[in-house]
Amino acid sequence: MNIALWIITGVLAVAFASGAAGQLLLPKERYRALGPSQHWADDFSAGKIKAIGTIKLIGVIGLVVPPLVGVAVILSPLAACGLALLMSGAATTRFRRSEWGYMVGDVTFLLAFAFVAWGRFALVPFE
Repeated sequence: MNIALWIITGVLAVAFASGAAGQLLLPKERYRALGPSQHWADDFSAGKIKAIGTIKLIGVIGLVVPPLVGVAVILSPLAACGLALLMSGAATTRFRRSEWGYMVGDVTFLLAFAFVAWGRFALVPFE
């Protein structure tokens, strides 16, 4: 189970780090032009999009770095909880915009983060 949790964590970390990089490095108009899945950006200012990207990046760091260095490992499942909460906000935005297909993806990410948190709190906690 430990290996499965690390694989899921790694995939989530790569996905969210790349998403955060896009939000932090691209101007709002360019980020929104990446595709129809980014139309949610219309509801937020450029500053809020940068803030969301920053939260994602901090969450990814908290998800991966503490267990890798063996310091404050409790931060990893806490970061997974925080990123699950972030995805609940994303799913809420999709719901409000009636973007049902994209909302399924957001809920999938939410469930994956919840699984990682549960796995690291209860199934295979870091020592």
